[in-house]
Amino acid sequence: MATLVLTAAGSALGGPVGGAIGAIIGQQIDGRLFAPKPRQGPRLGELAVQTSSYGNQIPKLFGTMRVAGTVIWATDLHEERSKSGGGKGQPKTVNYSYSANFAVALSGRPILAVRRIWADGKLLRGAAGDFKTATGYRLHTGGEEQAVDPLIAAVEGAGLAPAYRGLAYAVFEDFQLADYGNRIPSLTFEVEADAGPTSVGAVAAALGERLAAVGEWAPLTGYAASGDSIRAAIATLAELEPLSLIDDGDRLVLASNAGPPVLIAESELGAAAAGAGGRSEWLRRSADSVPADASLAYYDPARDFQTGLQRASRPGSALTSDRSAVAAALDSATAKGLAAGRIERLWAARRSARLSLGWSRLGLAAGCRVRVGGRPGLWKVARWTLDRMVLTLELTGVPATAPAAPAQASPGRPVDQPDQVHGPTSLLLLDLPALTEELPGRPRLLVAAAGAEPGWRRADLAASFDGGASWTAAGATAPPAVLGTALQVPGAAGSALIDERGRIEVELLNDAMWLESRSDTALAGGANLALLGEELIQFGLVEPLGERRFRLSRLLRGRRGTEWAAGLHAPGEPFALIEAESLAVLEAPLGSLGGEARLLAQGLGDPDGVLAVRIVAGEAMRPPAPVHLRARRLTGGDLALSWVRRSRSGWVWLSGSDTPLGEESESYRLTLAGEGFTRSITLAAPAFLYTASEQAADGPAGPLGVEVVQLGTSAPSRPASLVIN
Repeated sequence: MATLVLTAAGSALGGPVGGAIGAIIGQQIDGRLFAPKPRQGPRLGELAVQTSSYGNQIPKLFGTMRVAGTVIWATDLHEERSKSGGGKGQPKTVNYSYSANFAVALSGRPILAVRRIWADGKLLRGAAGDFKTATGYRLHTGGEEQAVDPLIAAVEGAGLAPAYRGLAYAVFEDFQLADYGNRIPSLTFEVEADAGPTSVGAVAAALGERLAAVGEWAPLTGYAASGDSIRAAIATLAELEPLSLIDDGDRLVLASNAGPPVLIAESELGAAAAGAGGRSEWLRRSADSVPADASLAYYDPARDFQTGLQRASRPGSALTSDRSAVAAALDSATAKGLAAGRIERLWAARRSARLSLGWSRLGLAAGCRVRVGGRPGLWKVARWTLDRMVLTLELTGVPATAPAAPAQASPGRPVDQPDQVHGPTSLLLLDLPALTEELPGRPRLLVAAAGAEPGWRRADLAASFDGGASWTAAGATAPPAVLGTALQVPGAAGSALIDERGRIEVELLNDAMWLESRSDTALAGGANLALLGEELIQFGLVEPLGERRFRLSRLLRGRRGTEWAAGLHAPGEPFALIEAESLAVLEAPLGSLGGEARLLAQGLGDPDGVLAVRIVAGEAMRPPAPVHLRARRLTGGDLALSWVRRSRSGWVWLSGSDTPLGEESESYRLTLAGEGFTRSITLAAPAFLYTASEQAADGPAGPLGVEVVQLGTSAPSRPASLVIN
């Protein structure tokens, strides 16, 4: 509205010049009053973090184990906002990003290190210690002398922050949550608590001051002990291994077996107390009462500590199964062996007995193994009682021999999750002609980024248009672009025909990048568009050479009006495949034309950031240079000049119609230069008649330079030139 009013008022007062001034002032007023309101991106309504509850038990870790941590401290989420877009009358978008500070408890006893970390099942920290998402990280190993974490101390205040001595925990500072739906993900940690494997005996001995462990034990890669007693801590493993806990008067001894079996003579059976019989009882349950198979769920190191399952079975018609799960990391062979031992003990335990012996056998403690004269098999003392000098033993059958090693035990298909280092960022700041039919009204730069490592994902961007005096957040890079370096470059060639002679050899940035041949039909649709130096080209044929190198041929040169750069190539210049999804858009201020743009990228592998600098030429704002500039001498000496305009839009073939103008009006600046004179004329049509009388008035005969520039709405084209002798 203000534009219309002030244009009319300016025209009435000052003619065309006043009207133009009024239009400019009106546009500024309308831009402020009627500018579209910014769009709001996704935003969280609640920034509080759900922490753990008091009373949750934290396991004590042994060996190497993958465990889920417990959040023991956190601050509210931190919100940051940035703006993007807003070009050509479109509203800006306000984007929100979130980060979190929190601490995660890992083990109730000291540990040595944390190796890999997973977030929502995806690798967060690799084996090399590199993080796949930006975060600060500190590990407290749980020693009794460990200091208070500086972040927790800063938030809670001096003297109010706990040191969590005796508790191993990790602190994450400014953990970026965009990859996890703006929430703290579920974290699991590969924790190395002790060097090398452990065993049930080692776990029990470490937990109990008066406990010693003897015998041979199944090796455990790792174990997470929990419970309110040693018995509770090893209860599940005691079901899988034959264990005996014996008090020798000075200490408790945990044994994987109770030594050689004790022989009870048949003549000793039947001891009786006064007034009580001493009859022995022998029982055998049916075979169908014993499970047909036993399975063991465990954590498998060969599958990134994911849950594994091993199964052992016996012949028979029983329909029931025995299921066990243990918080231990085992190799598949050990797990299958434990399952086999479990089914054999269940089978042997279907036999039970009750014996009466004299008091002289008081040395037979619970857990001892015995053989009974006249009875086959091996037995274990389950419990005993002494009443009026008669010892009553309750026996359970046990296997006579250790189970045979399993013939084969497969861990199953391993988890295929690549552990790729992110690495540093390679950055290109591009000033290209318009690649779509949308014609920007302000300078627009494009950002292509990738990494020399295939694990590169993204980098945050900041832009400056005042020489680095101030910086503005500019969002993040797009997905990785296909980038490389030219080893061999083509010579100059025209843009009208396919360049059959030119060859380009490029070396791409990493092994995950690839180039493919495309048909002429696909090329006509815009396929395989790439930037070589400052020239946009298309390539039809691709020959892989190995070692990330490719030879490109069947070229279309000078795409989108970049034929001016076709003769400016040199080995070592950058190469970038132009794909919309791999380019981030950087809107530049209107006043930045001709000035310097600085772009700083900071990814996980860029501690100091990566800087790209270029002059803002506004290539997307300027029309291509006119073509087919011709001069024709007429009868009488007049010189007829003509040319063909071009457009920023309409690059798709339009059958039966003219190419759209792409500007608010058609206008050209013609410059004629000869010996001692220069003439400049503004024209509204692509032709000019340079009369003989004008030629005579301008100067003596001689070479005449002709230069034509199309005047676009926002910027002029590059010149088309001709010399007439």
